Amino acid sequence: MLIKGGNANLTVTEVLKDIYAVKKPFAVLYKRKNITRPFEDQTSLEFFSKKSDCSLFLFGSHNKKRPNNLIIGRMFDYHVLDMIELGVEKFVSLKDIKNSKCPEGTKPMLIFAGDMFDVNEEYRRLKSLFIDFFRGPTVPSIRLAGLEYVLHFTAVDGKIYMRSYKVLLKKSGCKIPRIELEEMGPSLDLVMRRTHLASDDLYKLSLKQPKGLKPKKKKNISHDVFGTTYGRIHMQKQDLSKLQTRKMKGLKKRPAEKSAEDGGATPKKSKSA
Repeated sequence: MLIKGGNANLTVTEVLKDIYAVKKPFAVLYKRKNITRPFEDQTSLEFFSKKSDCSLFLFGSHNKKRPNNLIIGRMFDYHVLDMIELGVEKFVSLKDIKNSKCPEGTKPMLIFAGDMFDVNEEYRRLKSLFIDFFRGPTVPSIRLAGLEYVLHFTAVDGKIYMRSYKVLLKKSGCKIPRIELEEMGPSLDLVMRRTHLASDDLYKLSLKQPKGLKPKKKKNISHDVFGTTYGRIHMQKQDLSKLQTRKMKGLKKRPAEKSAEDGGATPKKSKSA
C-alpha cells in the first residue's frame, strides 16, 4: 500500500504514482492525504494494513527538516516490523523518459550492487525490504520473453541509486539473443535517514512459516524427465491359484489332470441294469 502524508509535495506525489504504476495491479494507492508520523505513532499504518490486508507500505511526506521523505516498511501480524526512512535527492519520472514501457503486472528482475548490502545490517534489511516490496507474485515457471524488466539498486558513498530498465532482445546470429538495456524510469537517488528495525528474536519469529503452508512430502511418488508421475502401491501377497478367471472350454481340466491332482484315479460308477 502507498500512502501520501498530510504535507506531501509534488515530487513525493509523483514518486508514489510512479511506484504504483510499476507495482500495478498488486498495490493500493491512497490518494487522500493522511496526517500521521510513522516513527512517532504507528496506529494509522496498522489500521490501513488491516483495511487493505497489506503487509508492505510506502509512506511519502515532505517538511523543512526532512524534505522529499519516503518511509518503506513491512508488517508482522498487523504491527510494524521494519521501517527505514529514505530521502529523495533526485527523481526522474516515467513521463520524463520517452521510451517504451513494460506491460502492467510484469515481474521484475532485481539486481543489487555494492558491498554495503552484505556488510552493513541496516543496508541488509533495506535490501530485504526492496526484495519483498518489488518481487511480485511467486510463479512456477518463466519464459525468456517474459524477462523484460530490470530494477537495479546500487549502494555507494552513502547513497542508494535505483534505476529501471527494459530488456531488449536483439538478433545475434545464433540461438542466444543479444541483450540490451534501455532506461525507462522511474529513476531515484536516495539517502538513508532514520531506521526502525525489529529485534533479532522478533525478526526470526516473523520468518517462521506455518505448518499448514509447508508442502507435505508425498511418499512413493516419483517423476521422470518428461513430468510423468509414477506411484508405488504396496499390497499383500496374492494367491493366484484362487484367482477367478473367465470360464472357457479350452481351459477346462481333463479327467486325467483332475485325478492327478486328487492323488489317484477315482472309481467308475457302476451302470444300473
